[in-house]
Amino acid sequence: MADGSILLIQVLNGVQYGLLLFLVASGLTLIFGIMGVINLAHGSFYMMGAYIAFSLTELLGNFWLAILIGIPLSVAIGLGLELLLFRRLYRRDHLYQVLLTYGLILIMEEMRSLLVGDDVHGIAIPALFDVSIRLTDTLSYPVYRLLMSAICLVMAGLMALVIQRTRFGMTIRAGADNREMVELLGIDIGLVYRIVFAAGVALAAFAGMIAAPVASVYPGMGNQILIVSFVVVVIGGIGSVKGAFLGSLLIGLADTFGQVLAPQAAGMTVYMLMAGVLLWRPAGLFGRA
Repeated sequence: MADGSILLIQVLNGVQYGLLLFLVASGLTLIFGIMGVINLAHGSFYMMGAYIAFSLTELLGNFWLAILIGIPLSVAIGLGLELLLFRRLYRRDHLYQVLLTYGLILIMEEMRSLLVGDDVHGIAIPALFDVSIRLTDTLSYPVYRLLMSAICLVMAGLMALVIQRTRFGMTIRAGADNREMVELLGIDIGLVYRIVFAAGVALAAFAGMIAAPVASVYPGMGNQILIVSFVVVVIGGIGSVKGAFLGSLLIGLADTFGQVLAPQAAGMTVYMLMAGVLLWRPAGLFGRA
């Protein structure tokens, strides 16, 4: 019974990590697949969300209110960055994109240091969800982690609904396949880019907000998730939200069980999975050659 409970806990941890990773990677794959922009600063938006949640929670005294204010604030920041910086990259070589977005990482880290400092911070889990479900006499699982998984699933469902069932979603899918044709059909591709970029920023920031109570808030926290998010994009296929969802779950489970079963090689597990997928499908699970 204990072994079964331990296995269940690891599966829940892997799924929860994978779903959180999906929120970050889905925005990255949309920005990369539709806009053609390699955004190295995407992990910084995750960090930004965590620090927004921390700062507003300290100011307002309510974590959920901080998130309600933080989401539109993140959208506004995304719109501003697209207007001021990213719209100048659409026709540029990838080298310009890498240089600008790397510079944006440095700027955001410096702004974080000036505004909040370099200390590690924490956010208390909301009291209503600061409990655990008992699995055995000695094992339990935090309710807040289950809530995180549920929130991520709801967000994934909403994204699928928008992308698959709405006219704007059809435009997004068409733009991922052939940006030039969408523009020739008279669609304001600039507006599509603006909305997609702002949504991608908001998704990454929202992931940072809900993860802050369990992952702490610290400098450079977006760097690692950026690398793993790019791995998700490669595994799932560039521009494919469905691929990002499946890839995120695979990476979450592989990383979690890798740390349990082979801790000495845990850092290699994710990349071995990526190598195996690319040997089987070089364009990714749902990518097009």
